[in-house]
Amino acid sequence: MKPIRFSAERLESFLQDTRVATLPQLKAALGTEVDLTVFRKLSTLPYRTSYSHRGAYYTLDTLAHYDELGLWSYHDIHFSRHGTLLDTADTLVTKASAGYFTQELEAVVQVAAKDALRQLTQQGRLYRREWQGRYLYCATERGLRQQQWAARQAQQRPQDDLQAAVVLFYGLLDEQQRRLYAGLESLEWGHGGDQRMAQLFGLDVDTVARGRAEILSGQVLHQRVRRVGGGRPRAEKNPPNS
Repeated sequence: MKPIRFSAERLESFLQDTRVATLPQLKAALGTEVDLTVFRKLSTLPYRTSYSHRGAYYTLDTLAHYDELGLWSYHDIHFSRHGTLLDTADTLVTKASAGYFTQELEAVVQVAAKDALRQLTQQGRLYRREWQGRYLYCATERGLRQQQWAARQAQQRPQDDLQAAVVLFYGLLDEQQRRLYAGLESLEWGHGGDQRMAQLFGLDVDTVARGRAEILSGQVLHQRVRRVGGGRPRAEKNPPNS
């Protein structure tokens, strides 16, 4: 008796007709009652599971029309080029210019995201900071997180062109320069400047105070720049024997 052969092309054709399908529908289309058989055939195709409905729906990447954020919806079923809801939230928050509040991210992904953001924070994949009674979720990389925080501050005061310019300039600096610049701005602000700059740039108050102290003491480390003619003397090459 010949073994029954299941064709991945049958699944592909079925999905092209239906656009999305559940596992029971895929098993029926393939003519099997075994989940593993479906997954084996799917593994040969560019398939994607939904990040909504607990991953209950399947489609093909060749059928999905992803937007600029890598998202695609079929009716109320949502798919992401980034994978699961956790991976999608991680990617979107990390790449967001000003981070995301929970409600903002939920408006983008069109599903509840509070638990996903909490898990990502607990896993150390995202960073959150309280801002006016809400949590702003940002990237874990310090420099990027500071840029997101500063951009958020500027968004809340769109009429303040000077502050927007300050935030833009701050984003161009390296870590040491950011600390020193925050300290300089704190000095100009006066009383309460450390707290103010920490809030504006997303820094610790101690970091701002350190930058301020370095400026006042003159203890600023300059990058070593080799002067013209400096360095190891150039080796003389012996002329080749004729």
